[in-house]
Amino acid sequence: MDFTLKIWRQKNAKSKGRFETYQVKNISPDSSFLEMMDILNEQLVNEGVDPVAVSKGCKDKNTDPVAFDHDCREGICGICSLYINGRAHGPDDDITTCQLYMRKFKDGETITIEPWRNRGFPVLKDLVVDRGAYDKILQAGGFVSVNTGGVPDANSIPVQKEKADESMDAAACVGCGACAATCKNGSAMLFVAARVSSLALLPQGKVEGARRAKAMVAKMDELGFGSCTNTRACELECPKQISISHIARLNREFLLAKLKD
Repeated sequence: MDFTLKIWRQKNAKSKGRFETYQVKNISPDSSFLEMMDILNEQLVNEGVDPVAVSKGCKDKNTDPVAFDHDCREGICGICSLYINGRAHGPDDDITTCQLYMRKFKDGETITIEPWRNRGFPVLKDLVVDRGAYDKILQAGGFVSVNTGGVPDANSIPVQKEKADESMDAAACVGCGACAATCKNGSAMLFVAARVSSLALLPQGKVEGARRAKAMVAKMDELGFGSCTNTRACELECPKQISISHIARLNREFLLAKLKD
């Protein structure tokens, strides 16, 4: 399969970026999207020149390898954050970018590849964004700091199975940022809600529940993320199918904390 790639290139956080065009040929339909990017970078390194005109009339061609984030390549770490053809993680459902395969595209298709577009995720270089905002939100309260003792017997702290399952569903969030990148308001509410909900449903998390909800929402606002208006775009693009019902729980936790104050 042959593809034309329109890729966002940006030298650093302060530079002005632009789209540049590349071509890759003889790509296996069973290659993952990131493997295709590896092939492009190997091509750029080996040839030392852009294999095709970068863009018409463009004299300053960027022939450096394209910078993009990746780690586990198993859909676990959430680092492979790319906006592909106008959709977070590309034209497939419930996957991260590393789980996207080239058979999802048509032979000869032009593929547009961008970094996340969100105030909370500033571009560092090419397709790499600073995802530290999510780490700061977690540091604000996404943990249990009280001493809960040793590991108890499984039956000594009874938790309803429905609540345990819902907590685990929320904890499945990998923090990829697709929710905030997709939301028209740039909201990180689904991510924050998943972290709050996963702890709010368990006895160990209730002790600090009020402080957690207030602190994490405050940090999210401080970092420039927008507000939720329930368009459900975040739920649609979440690779782990996190439900917006967790946002409702976050709102309840937050309002109850404010009432207690």
